[in-house]
Amino acid sequence: MAVERNLRSVDILPEDASDALLVGRVWSDAAGGPCPVLVRAGRVLDLTGISATSSGLLEIDDIAKRLAQASDLPDLGSLDDFLSAKAGRLLAPIDLQAVKAAGVTFADSMLERVIEEQAKGDSGRAQAIRGQLAPVLGDSLRGVVAGSEQAAKVKGLLQEMGLWSQYLEVGIGPDAEIFTKAQPMASVACGDAVGIHPISQWNNPEPEIVLAVRSDGRILGATLGNDVNLRDVEGRSALLLGKAKDNNASCAIGPFIRLFDESFTIDVLRKVRVALVVRGEDGFEMTGESPMEAISRSPENLVAQLRNRNHQYPDGAVLFLGTMFAPVKDRRGAGLGFTHEVGDRVEISTPKLGRLVNWVDRTDACPEWTFGTRALFANLARRGLLDNA
Repeated sequence: MAVERNLRSVDILPEDASDALLVGRVWSDAAGGPCPVLVRAGRVLDLTGISATSSGLLEIDDIAKRLAQASDLPDLGSLDDFLSAKAGRLLAPIDLQAVKAAGVTFADSMLERVIEEQAKGDSGRAQAIRGQLAPVLGDSLRGVVAGSEQAAKVKGLLQEMGLWSQYLEVGIGPDAEIFTKAQPMASVACGDAVGIHPISQWNNPEPEIVLAVRSDGRILGATLGNDVNLRDVEGRSALLLGKAKDNNASCAIGPFIRLFDESFTIDVLRKVRVALVVRGEDGFEMTGESPMEAISRSPENLVAQLRNRNHQYPDGAVLFLGTMFAPVKDRRGAGLGFTHEVGDRVEISTPKLGRLVNWVDRTDACPEWTFGTRALFANLARRGLLDNA
């Protein structure tokens, strides 16, 4: 069964797009390269006159106010023209920013990480271990605030039971897990393929809210992300996290960064629910929903652990906030849980941020990543834009 691969603007924009400040990036055929853009009334407006890079754009003071008042911006075409490749194509909405992720920030995913560790990457053993651990960890972790006195008591209890895990340490201990998800310029966009390494037989999407963070640590807005994960690889050893997480086309971000303003604030973001839909060419379908209110650490706390006096990001950063999704719906057989198949359509959505849509392929079948930082600056130089980067 073929899975439809055509996207329209109505498929990916927030439900209140007319009130949203949406910034992103496109490859413009007319401009001959990547352009930061503002999406307004279905049109793609060129922001290279303000900044030639997404990183530079987000460093501008009061950028949300400036863009809200901006007029006479060059029109590159309709969003539908870019989604249909008539004017170019959509790119991930970031460029030079560091791509970071926080792991094990929801109680449900904490439990699944412990199961991965106990199963040593064997999906066949996971169901039995899940049955043993869920009654203890599921009840004990619900409502626990990371780093709190209550969390310390839970840690002591689980240590006594011989159930303590490195995943629980970062899940409810004082220090968050912050890791590098992908290299700058390596993220793929809405509509692109996402990659699963061919060595993996147990993997899943990780639908997440992604924060846009300025170099001084200010949170400017948010978008959606897919932190594609190889469960069997990470389950073999936590030291294989890089191999499980950072592969060709394994990080999808988009469709656009929604900047904070009077109608969209950090408090609004705290209450969003992130939906996941996976549809396979084999007829398989899986759905789920993740409430941000269930997160065990606040976005501000995670950003403070990301960027502080001990660690800086002069080009800014984006931060995946973690997921409570660890899909367990059987696909290849009873007790084997979920894993991707080539051709899966993955939709991650929330009404305030729109919909991130990608299709699954093998990492060695996805287009190679060739346009990096040097290529970006060479392109900007040819277009006379280096002084505005």
